[in-house]
Amino acid sequence: MKRLAKETAVYGLSSIVGRFLNWMLVPVYTRVLDGTGAYGIVTNLYGWTALLLVLLTYGMETGFFRFINKKEEQEPTRVYASVLYCLLGSSALFGVAVFALLPAISAGLGYGDHPEYVGMMAGIVAVDAFCCIPFAYLRYQGRAWRFAGIKLLGIFLNILLNLFFLIACPWLHTRHPEAVSWFYRPDYGVGYVFVANVFTTLTTLLLLLPDILPGLRARADAALLRQILRYSFPILILGIAGIFNQTADKILFPFLFEDKAYASEQLGIYGACFKIAVVMVMFTQAFRYAYEPFIFAKDKRDGSKSAYAEAMRYFILFALFIFLAVMFYLDILKYFVGPAYYPGLRVVPIVMLGELFFGIYFNLSLWYKLTDQTRWGAYFSAIGCVATVSIIWLFGPSRGYMACAWASFFCNLLMMLLSYLVGQKKFPIEYDLRSAFLYLGVAAALYVAGMAFPIRPEWLRLGYRTILLGLFVLFMVKRDFK
Repeated sequence: MKRLAKETAVYGLSSIVGRFLNWMLVPVYTRVLDGTGAYGIVTNLYGWTALLLVLLTYGMETGFFRFINKKEEQEPTRVYASVLYCLLGSSALFGVAVFALLPAISAGLGYGDHPEYVGMMAGIVAVDAFCCIPFAYLRYQGRAWRFAGIKLLGIFLNILLNLFFLIACPWLHTRHPEAVSWFYRPDYGVGYVFVANVFTTLTTLLLLLPDILPGLRARADAALLRQILRYSFPILILGIAGIFNQTADKILFPFLFEDKAYASEQLGIYGACFKIAVVMVMFTQAFRYAYEPFIFAKDKRDGSKSAYAEAMRYFILFALFIFLAVMFYLDILKYFVGPAYYPGLRVVPIVMLGELFFGIYFNLSLWYKLTDQTRWGAYFSAIGCVATVSIIWLFGPSRGYMACAWASFFCNLLMMLLSYLVGQKKFPIEYDLRSAFLYLGVAAALYVAGMAFPIRPEWLRLGYRTILLGLFVLFMVKRDFK
């Protein structure tokens, strides 16, 4: 258990810190890139990247862990080699196919003038998909520090390269053009975001070579690979549905408008303001790293069920505190993005509530994980997908990015309700609904009280809201932290 706690902390550090550091690039992008449309390109292509990464790993990471940890498995490297060669082949095939059809794909996505954007992102996805198995092998070996070290080094390198291309190079070009003119193009702008990512991805691949070579030298087993593929396929379906729920707005939005420039501008505004709400995503992710080992370390007795209910109660409590804190200090947090993006700040409360519902859904999902009925997760995700796409497609052309925010809200709310209703029949847990609704009501009342009055000056408004946030904390302490 000590080892589990230590490794959970290390893996969590690399993920949460990494996400936070990448998050801090947004103020740079929204101030340096040429207009909101440029950031819309970044938002759109990274949405595609997240979806393609799930497709190209096709559940093999989970399959790898399932088969390499079987008691009867005498040759762990046989599993590693089989999965590694499979992903190497599929990633290479994907890369060749994209580059062969690059002009047509780029034109279809609206990047006919810059097909290299699509080409760079395709190469990045192909390499990242292949590298997921060496990273999984490090986790299997318990080499948490090497795993975290490579991840964090890649993130720091990406940040430094972004700052170099987007800030240092323009400064040097205006003062000492001879120093950078041999490689730097002042008009390339957003393209350097993808160039930085290419260098980072190749560096990660090189750092992983010592861990890749043992797998390439080992013997692959075709029969074993077929078993792993059969096991992994349902996970692929669940993964596609899950990631599409999170990226559908970024992927579909440009197809809703004939004016692609306008679509990119609006998507850029939405994508940047969406990042403010990522505070809730970070909290959910941090909770997830602690909670998954917690629930699987427990058995399914009644005593454990009460612990699950307690965990849910505290998750809701702290999530509502984060929601109020972000909304009450939005007048300060808005400086996280450039002034051109301020019209999109109205999506922040909607997206944050949607992420709160998703966090509750994640907590509820323990019932189908503990009872080995993971097909229900696929059902809920598929229903959420249909809801998301329907709302965006029907209301996006008239409501713009607000339709995307509401799609996220209703999709996560629907999945949360379905998981609760079905879960209470399959694996009933007595959640403290009275406490949840009480906190929700108190938070809603304080939110209305804090946002309804246009108090000026700003320092007085922030002071008033700080008092309201303090009242919520006092209520928490008196009721649940005696």
